[in-house]
Amino acid sequence: MNAMLRLVGWLLALALVALPVVAVLNGWVGANQWPLKRLRVTGEFERVDAVSLRKTLLPYAQRGFFAVDLAAAQDSVAKLPWVEHAEVRKRWPDVLEVSVIEHKPFARWGKDQLLSEQGRLFPVDGIQVPDGLPQFGGPDARVADVVALYNESRELFAPVGMDVRQVEVDQRGSWTLGLGNGAQIVVGRSEARARLGRFVRLLPQLLAQRVQVLARADLRYTNGFSLSWAPVQAPEAAPKQQQGQS
Repeated sequence: MNAMLRLVGWLLALALVALPVVAVLNGWVGANQWPLKRLRVTGEFERVDAVSLRKTLLPYAQRGFFAVDLAAAQDSVAKLPWVEHAEVRKRWPDVLEVSVIEHKPFARWGKDQLLSEQGRLFPVDGIQVPDGLPQFGGPDARVADVVALYNESRELFAPVGMDVRQVEVDQRGSWTLGLGNGAQIVVGRSEARARLGRFVRLLPQLLAQRVQVLARADLRYTNGFSLSWAPVQAPEAAPKQQQGQS
């Protein structure tokens, strides 16, 4: 009986010590004694909305210094538009500190995603997409392959004065390029780089022999390629100015 009483007393004493700690850590008490009063934001960003950032962090800061859920706060900030990486910390006695790295868009990916300079895909929902981005497409797992072919093909076409604006690979692994002048280059599945290299080496001769504009090139032939041409559009005549008397 005495042993049971000692055990009960020991448990009660333990509860009296533990419960206040649990209450503080869960924000049940202490939020007023140890409030988080300041938000400190670090990192260079232009497109992350500061108002949305503060609004997202406010519910976590209100629980007090000891009860703030840093992991949940960090996850919430990371879901904001344009945020590529976020880190949330607390600094004694009253500072909630958040570091933000912003997505830097490199290209469009499909219809509803952008590709960052770090090679990460992120949705375009709620984002004003910058003008002039190249268009990429394909399975998400092929991001690195698409970027690699884009960089290589740009170097190939640059000496002939053409810019690569589109690179796509379909589910079967077949490549298609789009040039800045609107021409479509169908490369196919195998030996994409070798086919492009042969085509670009002959391209100046092909262009010199034609007065039309290259519209489409199909490189999926063993010993050559098929070309389609479009007529050159004549520039619109400038409107004549009417002469008047003064």
